[in-house]
Amino acid sequence: MMTSPVFALCLLKCLFLMKMALTTDLTFSSSVRERRFVSVKTGDKLTLPCFYKTNVPARLYWHKQSVREIPRLISNYYKYEKNVTLYDEFKNNPRFTLDTENGKNHLMITDLTISDSATYYCTSLYPFNLQFLEGFTVSVKGSGWNIPASVHQSASGNIQPGGSVSLNCTVHTGTCDGEHSVYWFKHSQESHPGLIYTHGGRNDQCERKDNTQTHTCVYNLPLKSLNLSHAGTYYCAVASCGHILFGDGTRLDFESK
Repeated sequence: MMTSPVFALCLLKCLFLMKMALTTDLTFSSSVRERRFVSVKTGDKLTLPCFYKTNVPARLYWHKQSVREIPRLISNYYKYEKNVTLYDEFKNNPRFTLDTENGKNHLMITDLTISDSATYYCTSLYPFNLQFLEGFTVSVKGSGWNIPASVHQSASGNIQPGGSVSLNCTVHTGTCDGEHSVYWFKHSQESHPGLIYTHGGRNDQCERKDNTQTHTCVYNLPLKSLNLSHAGTYYCAVASCGHILFGDGTRLDFESK
């Protein structure tokens, strides 16, 4: 099923509408930079930076979106109030804190776990204009996994207008026998980050190696009639047996004339 590149951002907008229950029409804008891909290890600590203009009395928010889930509200901060409001599972979790000094709305996460793998968005609201400031895709990898797995993507390369290319994602699922889902994400300087394609719940592209429990699965993302909008970095992510694993990304650039 093909999903729009603005899928994640549309969900965020809907969530804000539900959370705030505003009857006044909101306007939306985006100054979000190229989404950053962050690879860390379990047990590490991580700071996701987000700066805002101190002369604008906006409310600042952080959201977390895991694969196959709607975005969840993490925090709400207003500079004229002393305290930061944390929500739901983040409220009483000392691993999640914010640095709100001098125009900052930095999200800090300590003792990282596999479940922290997700996309995080920093947004501002003033007065009825919702602005997306930052976006980070975080991949947490742990040495203590009891399910050895790996994801390999095709090499980066140059493309030509009107041409075609097929991106490759090879998944070694190790000892996990359950079904897995494969997701393709894209980010670039020209468009919002987001989910663009899903291979869901089917293992018919997998082979088991003889005398082993290892499954090798190959997934392809064909891109045709290429134009400038196809340039960017494509990430393959695999959700299997309760874990999420990201590839290193395949970057596509147009050949210079």
